[in-house]
Amino acid sequence: MTSALLTDRYELTMIDAAIRAGTHDRECVFEVFARRLPEGRRYGIVAGTGRLLDLIVDFRFGEAELGWLRDNDVVDPATIDWLADYRFAGDIRGYREGEVYFPGSPILIVDGGFAEAVILETLCLSVFNYDSAVAGAAARMVSAASDRPLAEMGSRRATEHGGVAAARASFIAGFDATSNLEAGRSWGVPTMGTAAHSFTLLHDTEEEAFRAQVDALGAGTTLLVDTYDVPTAVETAVRVAGTSLGAVRIDSGDLPEQVAAVREQLDRLGATGTKITVTNDLDEFTIAALRAAPVDSYGVGTSVVTGSGHPAAGLVYKLVARRTASGEWMSVAKKSSAKATVGGRKRPVRELSGGIATCETILIGDETVAPAGARPLLVGLVENGVPEERFRGAAGTRLAREHRATAVAELPRDAFRLGRGEAAIPTRYVEDGRGTTAQRLGLHA
Repeated sequence: MTSALLTDRYELTMIDAAIRAGTHDRECVFEVFARRLPEGRRYGIVAGTGRLLDLIVDFRFGEAELGWLRDNDVVDPATIDWLADYRFAGDIRGYREGEVYFPGSPILIVDGGFAEAVILETLCLSVFNYDSAVAGAAARMVSAASDRPLAEMGSRRATEHGGVAAARASFIAGFDATSNLEAGRSWGVPTMGTAAHSFTLLHDTEEEAFRAQVDALGAGTTLLVDTYDVPTAVETAVRVAGTSLGAVRIDSGDLPEQVAAVREQLDRLGATGTKITVTNDLDEFTIAALRAAPVDSYGVGTSVVTGSGHPAAGLVYKLVARRTASGEWMSVAKKSSAKATVGGRKRPVRELSGGIATCETILIGDETVAPAGARPLLVGLVENGVPEERFRGAAGTRLAREHRATAVAELPRDAFRLGRGEAAIPTRYVEDGRGTTAQRLGLHA
């Protein structure tokens, strides 16, 4: 299936005009970055790279797409011919998937002819804005959970494809499993799930429902105990499955009080190894509030697939440099006060002290020297139109998850506070030895 029309009309009309003007092949550099983080966030997580690489491979205009563009007079015949042969043949560099980012971080740099690069704008932004929003929220939940497992179960609160993307992004951010089977098949995310309230309501008694589930899935299953009366259900669950019952799930009520009571009852019944999982409209704040409760794992739905109140990461796609008619590179930048951008070809590095991040330093120009010991942040993602295979598929997803753990471990402790605050580290632009802070340029948390 082609991804070519997952775009905005103005990208094609710009190409149409540029072809007429003879400027469509001018080599350009576009960047994806955030002017600021979502309110209250101290860092972001890059997610969506592996998905984007697949979508770029599939970005082809077949006869059906060309016919629709032709029939609706979207572009001229010359542009139709250009689109028929479209293959992205440029280079893309970016932060590794799973990397942390801050205001101004150039998480994706697209280098190619104007037309071939500008046409990818909506595709890049739709992927990174959603996936990074989910990953940023999920990472906060992982921190709040204090090493207790989390499962993503929000597919029914997203679009059918968004649910798959959310499952993948939350796994990269540190969640342990998803309820979404397509995420398991396509991206290698571990899947989980047992039964909903409807399964209990199907049967004449709660005991019959529990016996049917245990017969099918074994005593190690998780039984949902809040359909009717929780204490009665817990007693029935242990009587049916025995003290080797895997877990009970609570999906309603005053969770701190409910969990404590269920833990006490399970221990009294001899089911000391039976775990408790909770799944009641959780977000990072309710998870943090349960730190002192005997919760063993969490299931999160709506809040994670909607970015916990920030369903888009606020990323933009901007032209920052182009070649002149004489072949030299020229910095370009939007100058409007509220949406200023920083022009120039860039190389971001992260300064560290004792293994802890202290500054996001963005070097402008190829000759600017990086501070000693700084960690380079860019990797090659696409070269001459060919994507880097190690970042794709299930293997790329696991690699992103591993890198996220490494990158988050570099953050200062303040980065994990849930209250309002600025970005965990400052962003600094450096050109020929001169530094400019992101705050002075209007790029801030």
